[in-house]
Parts: sequence; C-alpha cells; structure tokens
Amino acid sequence: MEPPGQDQGTVSVRNLTKHFGAVRAVQDLSFDIRPGRVTGFLGPNGSGKTTTLRMLLGLATPTSGTATISGRPYAQIAQPLREVGAALEATSFHPGRTGLDHLRTYAPYAGADDARCLALLEQVGLGQAARRRVGGYSLGMRQRLALATTLLGDPQVLLLDEPSNGLDPEGIRWLRGFLRHLAGQGKTVLVSSHMLSEVQQSVDDVVIIAAGRLIHASSMDELSALASTSIQVTSPDAAGLGKLLAARGWTPRPPVTDAPAEGTAVEQGAAVERGAATVELDDVTTAEFGAAAFSADLEIHALMDKSEGLEDIFLRMIATDSGSSSDGAKR
Repeated sequence: MEPPGQDQGTVSVRNLTKHFGAVRAVQDLSFDIRPGRVTGFLGPNGSGKTTTLRMLLGLATPTSGTATISGRPYAQIAQPLREVGAALEATSFHPGRTGLDHLRTYAPYAGADDARCLALLEQVGLGQAARRRVGGYSLGMRQRLALATTLLGDPQVLLLDEPSNGLDPEGIRWLRGFLRHLAGQGKTVLVSSHMLSEVQQSVDDVVIIAAGRLIHASSMDELSALASTSIQVTSPDAAGLGKLLAARGWTPRPPVTDAPAEGTAVEQGAAVERGAATVELDDVTTAEFGAAAFSADLEIHALMDKSEGLEDIFLRMIATDSGSSSDGAKR
C-alpha cells in the first residue's frame, strides 16, 4: 500500500539515535525534508551526517528512533532505485569498467535502458567520457558519475553526501544549477556538506548538526535573518562624528584601538587620534550611515561593512556547546 499523499517524497527523521559502543554518533535527531526543495545537511566532519544518511538507507540500524522516506523505512520500499537515489561516496567504482558499463550494472534494477544511461552521462557532462575506464576518471568525474547513478530510476528523493567534493569551480557552479533544476521538478534533494559556503547559493533550507545533535533547522532566509549588521567608521572630525551619533541615537561599541583622548566629543566607544575618531556601530548599514553623514556634511575617511556573514553564523553555531538537546529552534 502506498503511503499517504502528504508523505510522498518527504524524508522524516524522528528521535534518531545511534551509538557505536561508547561513541554517541547521533543523538535524538529530528527533522523533515520536503519535496521541491534543496536542503543542506550541514555540520563539521564527524558530526554524524553520514551516519544519519546510512540509517536513512538501511545501511546502519538505529539504536533508537526512526528514519523514513515517503512514510516508510528504506527496507520496505519495493523498488528503491525508482524512489530513492543515493550517493554516499564517489569511490565505489570498478576501475576497469567504463562509465557506461558502470551505469549498465545498475540499470536493470532501475528499469533503465542504454538510451537512458547515455542520456544521463550527457546530462552530467560525461558524454565524451562514457566509454573511458573509470580508473582514469578524476575525482570530479567520479562525482558526476555517482550523480548519474542516483538518477537512473528517475527517483523522487536524492540523498547526496558531499557531492561537490573534487569538483572545480565550473563544476560546482554546474552542480548548483543542476540541483535547482531537480528541485524545480518537484524532487526532494538533500545535500550534505561541512561548509555552508559550498551550498548556500543552491539550498532552500538548512539542517545543521554538531556532535550528532540538531543545532538549527530553518529556511535559508530565516538563517540569513540571524546575521548581525555592523559597520566601522573613521572620520577626521571627532566632534562632528559625536554630534551625528548623538542626533541619531547610535551608541558605539567599546574602542577598537586606543582609548579616546580626554575632552573629545566622542569619548565612549571610539578610538581618537589627533582629532580623528574610529567607531563601530551595530544595527546600522553602510548606506544608512553614509546618507546620514552626507546630510550632516561630515567628512568620512573610511566606512567598512563589518557584518557577520552566513559562514560566520554557521561556524558560531557549530562551535556552540551542543551538549543540550535542541528542537530545531534558532541558537
């Protein structure tokens, strides 16, 4: 019996836990991955990403909890290659086989013929290398072949572990567009990576784990909203700068270099030298400050955006003590 329609293509992990002896690889992990979206499964090396994917694919047995695809464990899917395409590594190829022969090995299980195999090799950029032995492929070429293998049965769900590893910049750009294309077809695409910068231009949602625990789960837009905005300003007119800050109600951070000279107009949160001042301001953009300085006829020698980027947020999250459980709320 088919699962309910609302589960079709949905990847669900509930209270998933995996212990290897005393090692707690995954701990009480819960999240959902929806169709029509690219989701980045992020975390540092050793965070439990691959172990989670292996449990989704029935390659490892959970200590507790569940991992289902379209409402069922992977072992209960009658034609798995037609429903789930997975690539956990790009090294499981026989070096003596050609790229085409590699696809032919799996084609009968996916209901694919030679025409489908050749079309997929063209689609992933390996058309000219279809009859070359895989032993002569670069790592990037093997990554493309692994992706072609996952697509043999035209599955609804794709689980890809570090698919950009080994790709050159052009290949990474191609991969981003290709994943977006697949999601546009309504497919569920889960891409693991240990670097947010590798996937941030192609994913809709993120699931971030560290030490086997969920740290954060949201859309990319929600993650971006966590970024702090700050600027650094240097003006030769410390008195004028002080007046502008007071008029706008902007409070500088503590000094960025030396303590301010006594008696200057900007005595708190500024570094002052020979009448010049440097301040850092939070929750103010460069455009906002530039417009205010122009209106106040204030001379500015430097105006820098010091805002926290997405990679900074990611690194801060995974560096945070993850010993306590999380329900996916922003941390």
